[in-house]
Amino acid sequence: MDGYPTMTTLALFAVVFLAQVSGSAVGLGAAAFTLALPLDHHPWTLVVSVYAHGNASHLAANTIALAIVGPAVSYLSTPFRYHAFFVLSGMVAGIAQVIAMAPFGGGSVIGASGAIFGLFGYLLVGNPASNYLLSWVSLGFRGSLVVVGILGGLVTLTTASPGVALVAHFMGFLVGALAGRYRLLHASDPAKERSRTDAV
Repeated sequence: MDGYPTMTTLALFAVVFLAQVSGSAVGLGAAAFTLALPLDHHPWTLVVSVYAHGNASHLAANTIALAIVGPAVSYLSTPFRYHAFFVLSGMVAGIAQVIAMAPFGGGSVIGASGAIFGLFGYLLVGNPASNYLLSWVSLGFRGSLVVVGILGGLVTLTTASPGVALVAHFMGFLVGALAGRYRLLHASDPAKERSRTDAV
């Protein structure tokens, strides 16, 4: 397995967490790393919040989760597609979380779990066994969306606990599952595309 993109992402986790710790020591608040409304107030947090974490235990949990699911997806894809998907799915998950929770006074989010759920959703739906099964079941787009939604809800509920960004988890999984249904991260020849990317 080629875990290189995953190792890069884990390194970014560490760098951003060190920046958070160092920043707090010099008066740089959590707002510089946390996605919150209005989204254009600190626009860099759209990306930074995906790699930032609330504390060491939060970082450890996401590190373990990414180390499990990340290499399997990176093996199917290319570094560019992997990183682009990680950021975009994390951003979509984060935006969904802050918008959904804003009426309840919880319109902020931090962490990579939405993106990790995106990778998990992709791996679950985009693998050959799932594709073979779906090819035999004619559900149509709406039917597939309902099935993915139900599956995403069940997977999300397994992580339910106080303080967990369930909307982000669900949206990340949904984005990943839909991308997996159409195999958007799959490279026609991953080894060739990876070598071409490395050579640039």
